[in-house]
Amino acid sequence: MTVVPPASGEPRRPEGPRNPGDAWVISESGEKYWGRFGAAGLLAYDPARGILLQHRVSWSHFGGTWGLPGGALHEGESAIDGAVREAQEEAGVPDGAVRARFTSVLDLGIWSYTTVIADVQVPFEPVISDPESVALEWVPVDEVDARPLHPGFGASWPALRALLGTRPAIVVDAANVVGSVPDGWWKDRAGAAARLRSRLERLAVPAEELELGGDVWFPEVSLVVEGQARGIPDEPGPVRLVRAEAEGDDAIVAEIERRVAREESVVAVTSDRGLRERADYAGAAHIRSAGWLLELLDAQG
Repeated sequence: MTVVPPASGEPRRPEGPRNPGDAWVISESGEKYWGRFGAAGLLAYDPARGILLQHRVSWSHFGGTWGLPGGALHEGESAIDGAVREAQEEAGVPDGAVRARFTSVLDLGIWSYTTVIADVQVPFEPVISDPESVALEWVPVDEVDARPLHPGFGASWPALRALLGTRPAIVVDAANVVGSVPDGWWKDRAGAAARLRSRLERLAVPAEELELGGDVWFPEVSLVVEGQARGIPDEPGPVRLVRAEAEGDDAIVAEIERRVAREESVVAVTSDRGLRERADYAGAAHIRSAGWLLELLDAQG
């Protein structure tokens, strides 16, 4: 493997690389891949308009094709942060406009490319903000194949398209999960539930745990609280807080049914045998134990 920075004076980098990651990785057989630390792109999906595509300027790598806003990662930068940063630089994607749903990774050993599939939370119009784009367009999903696609994106698009309609969600029995660890939770049930919610905001689930394609998923989470834990305050964020007015089990089943009705693939998290049976009857695609969730959270640090 050889790493070659772009020469100064080239159209893309007239003064040389902006960052140490802006370099070509060249394999022993001569193939070139952009990004010393790998690369990432953002597939922003809006059900009403389709996906955001970039028409690449002719002098760029595979110029004239359509692909995703993206580029080289910075050293130590996560794929999600890098994909969003590049999309902001190239397409003017506003802060907070998208939420990552899952990632798909092409790993060649010497180089990797991560596609970050993200749902549009706040509709926006893209803006050409650097010289790498001829055009930026929202393209309906059914029309993407009609464009001359960047070869890498064209190869991955069928699998990505098949997953666009998949929306996993996790419904958590807070009392059961909190109560599974003897850490003094009974002294402050509301505080223990609040700490669990904070940890769930960063939940990432390997695709194989959900029996899905892709690599890592970031499912929506409903945290069902009861008793003293109902007093925890509302906070903005990705975790939906559901306060059980009566029986916690009834609220959990109702939340599962609500999400199933929205055609979401629901994972119910509880170790309670009776509730597991009710969750299965309510349509949960998977039922996992409290230990399963805590192991995922511990692995994330």
